[in-house]
Amino acid sequence: MSGLDARFLYSETRTAHMHTMKVVIVDLSGRSDPLSGDRLEQVVEERLQRMPVLRRKVVPAPHSLGNPVMIDDADFDISRHLRFMNADPPGGQRQLDDVVATIAGTALPRDRPLWELTVIDGLADGRVAFAMKLHHALADGVASVAMLQNAFLSDDDEAVVEEYRPEAPPTSRQLYRASGSSAVRAVRTMPSVVSRTVTGVRQARQVRRTQTAAVPGPFAGPRTPFNVALTADRTFSGIAIPLDRFMTLRNATGSTLNDAFLALCGGGIRRYLERLACQPKHSLVASVPMATRTQTHRLGGNHVDNLMLPIGTDIADPFERVRAVHESSVAARAVREKFGPDLFERRSGLVPAGFHGLAPRVWSATHLADRLRPPLNLVASCVRGPRQRLEVDGGVVTSLFSSGPILEGIGLNITAWSYVDTMYVSVLGCSASLPDPWTLTADLDAESTGWAAPSNS
Repeated sequence: MSGLDARFLYSETRTAHMHTMKVVIVDLSGRSDPLSGDRLEQVVEERLQRMPVLRRKVVPAPHSLGNPVMIDDADFDISRHLRFMNADPPGGQRQLDDVVATIAGTALPRDRPLWELTVIDGLADGRVAFAMKLHHALADGVASVAMLQNAFLSDDDEAVVEEYRPEAPPTSRQLYRASGSSAVRAVRTMPSVVSRTVTGVRQARQVRRTQTAAVPGPFAGPRTPFNVALTADRTFSGIAIPLDRFMTLRNATGSTLNDAFLALCGGGIRRYLERLACQPKHSLVASVPMATRTQTHRLGGNHVDNLMLPIGTDIADPFERVRAVHESSVAARAVREKFGPDLFERRSGLVPAGFHGLAPRVWSATHLADRLRPPLNLVASCVRGPRQRLEVDGGVVTSLFSSGPILEGIGLNITAWSYVDTMYVSVLGCSASLPDPWTLTADLDAESTGWAAPSNS
């Protein structure tokens, strides 16, 4: 594992589960027979060579001093990764949301490859949902999209396939040796990382002086109801918004799709907080993941950095808001470029693996999030998903939701995945930070519905 992968693994606490969720809704009306449990196992088994990370088990280093290693699990049993649940009647979006929240509220067991697939039956119109719970240590958003597309390819010749090679777990001596080699590499790279960090800070300060747009740092956002100590449970809601609404806002302002998404988050949250009579004067600040490697066929691992951006919750007009978000995004990227695309990843590799979880555990155990200003207000991520409709074993994928984790003191995650002509937006929180997720998704929908090109455009 890389240092960044290990960071996601060890940052998990009792209340902060570090898995991601992918919820695929499939119309199986084209099948001649129901999709049985046995057939499901067969379908998944057939595609595991296209998703090799799903067979790999994490083996921690002794005393968590080095990064864990990953091996093809010799005891792999697919039945330990499959679950079956039923949505309550009438099987609509809200009933599906309840099931997804239940699934998201439990951590993945560490004695097997870090994923589970839950089949959710009982949905309206004969649809079936497949909820994939995947630990963030295994894949970022880009890798998840690549895995999904690779798994659903109908042409075997186009698919990337990796042979399963089960192996015995490494011995303690091998793990100590691997940890020692990793430590030596870290020591050798430390001078260059420190040098680049110092140079980057100096150059970033110079860039900041030339920028007029807001480029917030950590702890710049206000306190909000989202920024509390987490509970272990999860709340979830998903909504489908036509992609052309985002394009209207993007095209009218000369911004990007990601800027339009962040403006949606800002407008929806503004409505939500106004209803609670706790709208702060200053804008909320979001952590926005940013891919540093975008290879199409990367089927695992994390290569990400993040930007801290204001999302314009203090701006009522959506067109002014998206312009402000766009200006801040351009400025923040100019600052980030001075550090280089992989500095965050390289710095993660300098920290002994077990130390990554020290701060999250202290933060969680002391409930400091209830008393201190949050480092950020929310995580907001927009991922470009498949442009073509996906098919699997006689079924057609109709909807595709995704969600990343929430963190101590940062109890809201809004994730959007585009699929064909629709943006599927998910909100994830817990009972302490987001007791009614459907109100927030209704506010997001109301915000996007109100987008229309300004009269002078």
